[in-house]
Amino acid sequence: MTPLPPPSRFPFSLSVFFPAYNDADTIATLVEAAFQVCGECVDEFEVIVVNDGSQDATADVLDACRRKWGERLRVVTHPVNRGYGGALQSGIAAATKEYVFYTDGDGQYEVAELALLLKAAEQGAVWVNGYKKRRSDPWSRIVLGAAYRECARLLFALRLKDIDCDFRLIRRDAAQAVALRSVSGTICVELVWGLERMGHRAIELGVTHKPRLHGQSQFFRLAPLWKTVRELTGLLRLRLSGAPVPGARRHHPAPPA
Repeated sequence: MTPLPPPSRFPFSLSVFFPAYNDADTIATLVEAAFQVCGECVDEFEVIVVNDGSQDATADVLDACRRKWGERLRVVTHPVNRGYGGALQSGIAAATKEYVFYTDGDGQYEVAELALLLKAAEQGAVWVNGYKKRRSDPWSRIVLGAAYRECARLLFALRLKDIDCDFRLIRRDAAQAVALRSVSGTICVELVWGLERMGHRAIELGVTHKPRLHGQSQFFRLAPLWKTVRELTGLLRLRLSGAPVPGARRHHPAPPA
């Protein structure tokens, strides 16, 4: 884990959200960590979990979390699974504070390292993005992930070195200005591409990536991979068409908890 700066107060408000799909074994720990780091670092914050149609005990775990944290924890519930992109769209739409931070609900990133990103944003940075110092996954996922990452960077002329490192802090107005459409993991490319097209360049910081201890990745299954390929192809057509930078994003209203 990266050495953290001593706790300090940052002069902006913060929305933290976690997309969660069948993350009953990890989500309570992440929520706890979010309240701890936010309580140490900012005066005004909110913690949000997007339960994306989970079929395990995620809803029950989140009910217990809400009994502990009360109204300080917001849960957005998708009655059916909308995919990773759909969960990110709902999380970004639900955020109300000056900056938005999100990371995955599977517990492969250290939420405490959010303090590093906040420090980098203190001078007014629009976007701070982590990159995995060392990817802690099976070799097959490392190879496939690297191929996908470099292909996407080449096709969309992206500057960000680690597109699929979902450990991001973005000023809310910038995040909500990207017209996100993807419902698969392609949304990471779409979000980064949209931010870079609008002239925002990320400050990149190395972060810890831990082995997955529970569940399995949805990205490397056949159906999600095929959906990602289709959406990536559509996004590439949009790029080749020379379409203007997207304006205000369109999204479905966040469903009630």
